[in-house]
Amino acid sequence: MGIDIVKHHVKVGNRQAPKSEDPYLLLLVKLYRFLARRTDSKFNKVILRRLYMSRVNRPPISVSRIARQVAKSGSSGKTVVAVATVTDDIRYLDLPKLSIAALRFTKSARARIEAAGGEALTLDQLALRKPTGSDTILLRGAKNSRDAVRHFGMGPHKHKAPRVLNRNDEIARGRRKSRGFKV
Repeated sequence: MGIDIVKHHVKVGNRQAPKSEDPYLLLLVKLYRFLARRTDSKFNKVILRRLYMSRVNRPPISVSRIARQVAKSGSSGKTVVAVATVTDDIRYLDLPKLSIAALRFTKSARARIEAAGGEALTLDQLALRKPTGSDTILLRGAKNSRDAVRHFGMGPHKHKAPRVLNRNDEIARGRRKSRGFKV
């Protein structure tokens, strides 16, 4: 038996399980692994893959964004699914009746949804109701809204925020003509 030179020490890039030890998340993974294997639905495979993701890759989504997407797609009777935290948006005044299934809800978001006559479901409740994901809209939050993203790709002529506590540290030589030279 020889060594496979081509596939030697090759790592699978995607996660095969979540890094988190959260027991609720691990039970959800067990459930959606079963559904992904036993149903022909691609929906369950997508949910499973998103359950594996890190928190940076599962950004929160607000009730206002959900309401806007539902209104835009014109599918008011469908269940919205988000493998993320659903947060409240106090700027959005009149929330319509929504059925939302998510990993978790903030207290105020759950209260707003239920006050509007909607329902806040967990992903295991969704699996019982719609095991194949029929009549659902799958949404996710904006990944690049994190504050850290403002600094990525820093360099001259990039218009990125410098990683400094004091802006005056960044206005000396090389930054403007009046201070010797400008890059």
